Amino acid sequence: MRTLSLALRNLLRNRRRSLMTLFAMVIGLVAVLLFGGYIRDINYALQSDFVRLTGHLQIQHKNYFLYGSGNPAAYGIRDYERLIALVKKDPVLAPMVLVATPTLQFGGIAGNFAAGVSRTIYASGTIAEDQNRMRQWNAYGLRMLSRPLTLAGTPPDSAVIGTGVARVLQLCGPLKVPNCVSAPAAGAPAQAAALPDDIAALAAGQAAPAAASAASAPARIEILATNVHGAPNVAAVNVLRAEFQGIKELDEVYVALHLAQAQKLIFGAAQPQVTAIALQLHRTADLPAARARLEALLASTAKAQPLEVIDYETLNPFYGQTLAMFSAIFGFISVLIGGIVLFTVSNTMSMAVVERTAEIGTLRAIGLRRGGIRTLFVIEGMVLGVMGALLGIVVAILAGWAINAMGITWTPPGRISPVALAVRVASEPLMIMASTIGLVIVAALSAILPAARAARMNIVDALRHV
Repeated sequence: MRTLSLALRNLLRNRRRSLMTLFAMVIGLVAVLLFGGYIRDINYALQSDFVRLTGHLQIQHKNYFLYGSGNPAAYGIRDYERLIALVKKDPVLAPMVLVATPTLQFGGIAGNFAAGVSRTIYASGTIAEDQNRMRQWNAYGLRMLSRPLTLAGTPPDSAVIGTGVARVLQLCGPLKVPNCVSAPAAGAPAQAAALPDDIAALAAGQAAPAAASAASAPARIEILATNVHGAPNVAAVNVLRAEFQGIKELDEVYVALHLAQAQKLIFGAAQPQVTAIALQLHRTADLPAARARLEALLASTAKAQPLEVIDYETLNPFYGQTLAMFSAIFGFISVLIGGIVLFTVSNTMSMAVVERTAEIGTLRAIGLRRGGIRTLFVIEGMVLGVMGALLGIVVAILAGWAINAMGITWTPPGRISPVALAVRVASEPLMIMASTIGLVIVAALSAILPAARAARMNIVDALRHV
């Protein structure tokens, strides 16, 4: 206690220098905490985005994730409604699962035969109401800026496409897509005048009820896909809207349909199947327990089908790559700031040793051992570190609150809607604790070399120092 009191009094002897050292430490800690809080918010936002889109877990046919996108009929899940009912009734899974919904994804060709254009697409058939419930997931209290799915409450033959699909299919005008310019006319092909008879015959079987209202549905496309028997099948759908998907590659192939329409196109009159059952949990922390229970349930009740369970991190490798990149940046910045703090405190301690050389000689002359001199200077460094950490935490919390109160938004790469720029400091005690311990350790380490030099001084030489 006496050594701590002496260390504090020694720091107050040169208050200006101690304050400048504290200022450097506070700035460094505030930078680390704000950047760490920003990364933590990005982590929660990314996780929330992927969980809203794909759920925490998906039940898929074995190897569908690797090979099934090119042949969804071969990797479909039969009797999927029974599996969903089992999940919802299971006494272990039911309290953890928020939404369990089927999806059917497949590749095909979308054509606007009235304009004589077509392109390959990747279609997703979903239950729009379930997808809207999934989009409301907000376990981390983020500011919600996403809009509901356009397909909700629309007729069965409705579709939503990416703006890239609309541009290629020359639907920018009918869909009123902003900043979307259709390709200049390069000479209308002769075959653009009418839909081919065979395709028209296939589409007529799918779209007979809508034919009478063709005049009120100007944006209409035909989707061609391979059905479960390997033959081509066509569905005519009304395009409600073109929405930018954030990533150009996805935007140019995206088509969203109602699940029933997608199943009718792929399976026709055969038993409908899906390519995945998405499960969204109330809390991400329940994922390991939910996965273990789900695998056990499938092993006992779905032996006839080779099924597997895949989590959202495997489904979305971009999530892990992004977190790894930000972790590397955070580590690099922390090392740089730690180096600056280390040299700042070391310089302060070195100047204190020079100024107090005669005092060190006196202490040694009255019996204080070399270890006592070392301890005194190291504790002075630690006191500086503790004071800098306390002040830095307070300033970082206030700065984080001010940034969050500004309501700043931005649109990250790959997103279609803006997100709130937020910093999480006060709600992250582990990050605060780790940063505080790191700062105190750096401050103590930076004092070791000057303390060792002070302890090695010869008593006579130190007393002669002027």
